[in-house]
Amino acid sequence: MAFVNRQIATIMEEQKSKFPILALTGPRQSGKTTLLRELFPNYRYISLENPDIRAFASDDPSAFLDQYDQHVILDEVQRVPELFSYIQTRVDNSRLMGQYILSGSQNFHLLKSITQTLAGRVALFKLLPFDIAELRSHQLLPDTVAEAAVKGAYPAIYDRDIAPAIFYTNYIQTYIEKDVTELLNIRDMGQFRTFLGLCATRAGQLLNLSSLANECDIANTTARAWLSILESSYITFPLLPYHRNFNKRLVKSPKLYFYDTGLLCYLLGIRNVTDYEQNRLRGNIFENLIVSELQKKDHHLYEHRPYYFWQDSNANKVDLLRERSNGYDIFEIKATQTVSNALFKNMDKFESIATPAEVSKTLIYGGSEDQRRTNYKVLGWKNL
Repeated sequence: MAFVNRQIATIMEEQKSKFPILALTGPRQSGKTTLLRELFPNYRYISLENPDIRAFASDDPSAFLDQYDQHVILDEVQRVPELFSYIQTRVDNSRLMGQYILSGSQNFHLLKSITQTLAGRVALFKLLPFDIAELRSHQLLPDTVAEAAVKGAYPAIYDRDIAPAIFYTNYIQTYIEKDVTELLNIRDMGQFRTFLGLCATRAGQLLNLSSLANECDIANTTARAWLSILESSYITFPLLPYHRNFNKRLVKSPKLYFYDTGLLCYLLGIRNVTDYEQNRLRGNIFENLIVSELQKKDHHLYEHRPYYFWQDSNANKVDLLRERSNGYDIFEIKATQTVSNALFKNMDKFESIATPAEVSKTLIYGGSEDQRRTNYKVLGWKNL
């Protein structure tokens, strides 16, 4: 497979002349190293996963940065947190734009170091697995929703033609459990795998942490810590409720989603299209695919326009909401391949509650044909 052009690349190139430091985060195996080496071929690439290099950087940060003084990519830089203060001093003294590019897959440690030490000096980017536009532009997008959901979007699956079940088996053992053991002292890894599987059964649903903890037979505090690790490793993310009060009692709990449906399907025991089509959670999986896709687009296009869901105590709800200066973009997500008027009722209800705000209403469904109706947009899943 030829190198896939990532949508975030153009924006990173633009910001290199405006910030002394660029930082790229994202899950392991999302293509960060490939992107940086392709995009910045004149930069030296240094991986701090290498124990000898890591020891040099940790033992003598000044000498290390004397040797790697500018136009350097420092990968897995969170492994040597003491470097950040030295990097701050270097960029403040040199005032050179694009001096360092930092990369890492543990969001928790990397962002903590950046916010504490490098705030105002760094443009922060997030690279997630392929989005639909990237796959479509290289003729890699599967033909059906079921195929796309089961296969997922990690680059290695497409680059090396790895069967999804084999890839995700190794991904869990090699990367997820590696991050978990580095960040938390988990004595029973089997119990953590159970927790991960239980999270998968709750994808697209309101998160009840107490129920999740009870079913896994762990304390609430443990469940919260484990969920935080999954978020910081870019496995799951919360979708927050929109809290503006339209004179009704609103849901306060977030919803839980996975960044990649291939991993989600693997955890649910779905190995092929038939499994997907027969699974009772296929509607949740489709919703997860669309919500994660729009999250990817927001990060890859550097839009910084957060999505929410909205739901009140009377079960009125919209799957996705994005606020605009003069109103809202709202989205209904349905796995069906047939469009009927009943699919628009939730959006119409929200519009009546939100009046006089302007509301743009979009239905995203499991079919392939777009429609332009008088009061709605209808988008097939491939055309996001």
